[in-house]
Amino acid sequence: MRRLLKFCHTMGAIGMMGAMACLIVLLVFSPAPKELAQYALMRGAMGNIATWVFLPSLALTLIAGLLAIGLNRAFHNAGWAWAKLATGILVFEWSFVGVIGPMQEEAEQSAAALAGKFDAAALAANLSAEQGSLWVMLAIATFNVVFGVWRPKLTSLPD
Repeated sequence: MRRLLKFCHTMGAIGMMGAMACLIVLLVFSPAPKELAQYALMRGAMGNIATWVFLPSLALTLIAGLLAIGLNRAFHNAGWAWAKLATGILVFEWSFVGVIGPMQEEAEQSAAALAGKFDAAALAANLSAEQGSLWVMLAIATFNVVFGVWRPKLTSLPD
């Protein structure tokens, strides 16, 4: 069970960090909203990456990590495991506010603008905020990987 949880946690982290890297690259190379057809296509792809790659990977990482902490008594006192848990909660919460929500909303708005049901001038208002959120979350995820591999001796929690 331990190895299965570790495998699932690792695979989820790979998918999550890969999705974040893809979204950053797509944000950098997105066409301007005045090229509406290409912009809507790109934002639709980004919304799908956020929904079908990022979100399931995030869920797999968090569930496997929580189960690993719960089932492995050695992790109950490990400060590094609790640090990963705390930053994992931040990533979970911020992923909905800073990544999944904005990506899906912009995809829907750009598709509506392409259909003539939304003002195209209102598109791309938060590109720098989305990119900044992705960079911060990627840094936190990298921190979690480093802690999982390195497992520094932090203050142990009392039994």
